[in-house]
Amino acid sequence: MFHDFYGLTGKPFQLTPDPAFYFRSVTHRKALSYLGYGLAQGEGFIVVTGEVGAGKSTLVAHLMSTVDPQRLVVGQIVTSKLDDEEVVHVVAQSFGLDVDGHDKASALGAIEGFFHDQARAGKRCLLVVDESQNLSVPALEELRMLSNFQLGNHPLLQTLLLGQPEFRVTLQSSPDLEQLRQRVIAAHHLEPMEKGEIEPYIVHRLEKVGWNGNPAFDQRVFLELYDASGGIPRRVNQIVNRLMLLGAVEERTRIDSAMLKAVLDEMEGEKAFPEAAPKPMPKAEPKFEPVAPLRHEPRLEREEVEGMLAERDAQIAELQQAVVEMANRHDEAAVAALMPDIATLQERLARLEAKSFEQERTIRHTLTMLIEWIESEMDESKAA
Repeated sequence: MFHDFYGLTGKPFQLTPDPAFYFRSVTHRKALSYLGYGLAQGEGFIVVTGEVGAGKSTLVAHLMSTVDPQRLVVGQIVTSKLDDEEVVHVVAQSFGLDVDGHDKASALGAIEGFFHDQARAGKRCLLVVDESQNLSVPALEELRMLSNFQLGNHPLLQTLLLGQPEFRVTLQSSPDLEQLRQRVIAAHHLEPMEKGEIEPYIVHRLEKVGWNGNPAFDQRVFLELYDASGGIPRRVNQIVNRLMLLGAVEERTRIDSAMLKAVLDEMEGEKAFPEAAPKPMPKAEPKFEPVAPLRHEPRLEREEVEGMLAERDAQIAELQQAVVEMANRHDEAAVAALMPDIATLQERLARLEAKSFEQERTIRHTLTMLIEWIESEMDESKAA
């Protein structure tokens, strides 16, 4: 790995939240101020939202590393799609409670008893709920009900809700969450880092693992990193991880714009691969598209051609029968009388034969083109 090549003591751009790498960007400083104010109140809800990878979990991990465990007991949960009863049991588990029975009433009783015990011991309880956008409205209401637990006039629970931007929308717009909104005492939306913060952010993380200037970075790389990541910390980590890996593979001591472009192209190309192998296509009967008629040549339907040929055959048979009758009768007068009809029939026969020959030529030409097209398609399919 590149850590060994560059002499680093750890992983500077790991994706797992680590309070040791907390970076005080402008938006994170504001969020920390809101959190500090909210925690000082000791009640209600604190809400922090942000895009995926904006640093919500790292912010909270940093906050938790600064609190005194003798004064604050923290339960943390990462939610999935939970209903109101499930969320109560998950809250109990987050504080390490072993609930007798699986009913909601037992879980609520155990939670309230735990809160009272902590309050008597001089401790406060904080519940941190990550991925809050996954919670249903009834589940959020259940969390609000937990905030009603009191000892005398002192609230027993404070809740920190972390979520993606859609959670902010849900919280602001749902008519069923009016009572919860009234209990939000501090809220902040984490914005992306600013353009000028990309270089200090990268240097900060590298210095945490013993970076001594190797590799160096061209200044243009930081500007292009901002454009590529949108200022989202996790995206920056993903890109720089790949960038330094490429640097180690190619034994580079300087990271330049061309290397960044190569990494971005590679990452973009990887998005084209499907998440799972496609299912085999069902075997279908061959399907041939009709061949367009040749220019200057009439397009003949099969029924039309067959009708013309049948008419020709009938007229030929009629002519042959007339000749046979004349031969049998040896009647010169009759032959003479029939001569005009015979001449007419012969002329019509000649026209039909000429027309039939032209039609058959057209059909053969069309079929030849169709066969050649099918064969070429089959050859291309085999080659692929």
